[in-house]
Amino acid sequence: MAGILPLFYRIIPTAIDEGPAGTATRNYVARDSDGARWFVKAYPAGTDLDAERQALELGQFARLGRVPVPVVRQTLEGDLIAAAGGMAVSVAAFVENAQTAEGGLSGDRWAAVGETVGRLHRTLVRHPVGPPHRVPAREVCDVKRARERLDRLLVLFAKMPPTSDFSAWARETAARRLDALPAVAAMVKELPPSLTVQTVHGDLASPNLLLRGQEVAALIDFRPPGHRSPAWELGRIVLDPRTVLAEPQWPTGLAEAVAAYRAANPALPAEELLAVPRIAAGYLACSVYPLSEAVDDPAAVTPELEAYGRNRQAAMAELCERLTEAEEVLHDFLH
Repeated sequence: MAGILPLFYRIIPTAIDEGPAGTATRNYVARDSDGARWFVKAYPAGTDLDAERQALELGQFARLGRVPVPVVRQTLEGDLIAAAGGMAVSVAAFVENAQTAEGGLSGDRWAAVGETVGRLHRTLVRHPVGPPHRVPAREVCDVKRARERLDRLLVLFAKMPPTSDFSAWARETAARRLDALPAVAAMVKELPPSLTVQTVHGDLASPNLLLRGQEVAALIDFRPPGHRSPAWELGRIVLDPRTVLAEPQWPTGLAEAVAAYRAANPALPAEELLAVPRIAAGYLACSVYPLSEAVDDPAAVTPELEAYGRNRQAAMAELCERLTEAEEVLHDFLH
């Protein structure tokens, strides 16, 4: 690391420390001789570097719309990733005095996040991957695929009995989810027949949203460009399980976020904005993550993941229970 920064970036590091943990990367914070700090992401061997470049390029494209994305420093040859001696890294400006949104949204943060995501989506409709188009709503909340995945999980659990409290809980939860799918199908049937899909962030979860006070400091860790529902992505971040469980007034907060989103991105149809809580509930009900980790990658099951899995299940139940209330509050805000 100390060698690659001067060679490719002309950054003379005076200190290199471990940075925030990444899902699939080792992260570092380097301080240069001028006192500036840089976020250095080291990619493991076998990483698809072309895909990572596309993800970095997408974030830089979002900056064109004044979306707060840290600038990525190019190498001396103009590349976004430096690779040498079995190591590959990207370097971005370090976001000072910020925290992730994992503590949940409250107060003015609801509107700040809604406005930022609206600006993001309004900018990304111009991305070269292609313009928005519409797909059947069942492709966003795919009950048939959920049934197949849950059936597969339960077969695997039957072959490999649970060896931990989490795997036992995951098996029981998967069985309950399967039994509940008819109700989920009825809930999803009330969505608009088709939904808009466009280029989006792709992984807009709480760890990838940085806050500074009541404002959005940065969006980080974009995924390679692909078309997904912007209403789904908005719901994913503003109705994160940690927020839903910590904030009893989340229906009002959701309405504030959606109203701010609409002001920043009026192109998305109102019927899709009204469907945000139903899409969020349907998506959680159709997802098998992190239940699947108990059989697909047991080593990835940490205490933090276990807590997140249980919170995700509890938040799904809360969303379904208060769905009508949330839709009524949202309707009042938008009309």
